[in-house]
Amino acid sequence: MDLFSRSWTALLAAVADLTDEEFTRPSGCAGWLVRDLVCHLVIDAQDVLITLVTPAEAEPDHNAVTYWSVSQTPPTGDEPLDALIVRLAAAYQEPGLLKFHLDDVGSAAGRAAVLADPGLRVSTQDMVLTAGDYLSAYVVEWTLHHLDLIAHLPGATPPPVESLARTREMLEEIAGAKFPESFSDQDALLVGTGRRAPTDAETAELGELAAKLPLVLS
Repeated sequence: MDLFSRSWTALLAAVADLTDEEFTRPSGCAGWLVRDLVCHLVIDAQDVLITLVTPAEAEPDHNAVTYWSVSQTPPTGDEPLDALIVRLAAAYQEPGLLKFHLDDVGSAAGRAAVLADPGLRVSTQDMVLTAGDYLSAYVVEWTLHHLDLIAHLPGATPPPVESLARTREMLEEIAGAKFPESFSDQDALLVGTGRRAPTDAETAELGELAAKLPLVLS
């Protein structure tokens, strides 16, 4: 849960540092500008708040790793929900308003996470998890979206090294295989989730794992 706070705080700080011009640049998410990704983060923060106040009586049936649905089909940005995010982001008109909304809701989500009992059982998307596992799953969300945010922003601050390492570990659990040690955590995540194509040399190093990629998480 501490790692949730660190990864979320780092992502909020990265958004706070954006210039108005940077909001109009492409993000690492297909079909989304940086402003669209920031709008998505507002929705994510709302989801965290909703889930943490949606207790469940049933035993947990998912954990931080099995929370994720996996496919090998990268998003195109044409899905109805993706298109809705674009329209919502455009409605803010001024980047400052979007920044303010994310800071407001995002700060509340961060406080709720700190106050949550890790053993509390919560329900989301027809799954039951402990709050600790749910927040651990969101370390993946924050870390990957931090990489998406800075994909076309040279010199921007990357996610915390601990977040990158933990997200790599969880991606390897999902894949059922380790990425080569020669891959940095960031490269393992970018290649592993299809955010960039592997080079010929990387494909050779990946071996049988290459056939399982990309691991598209949702």
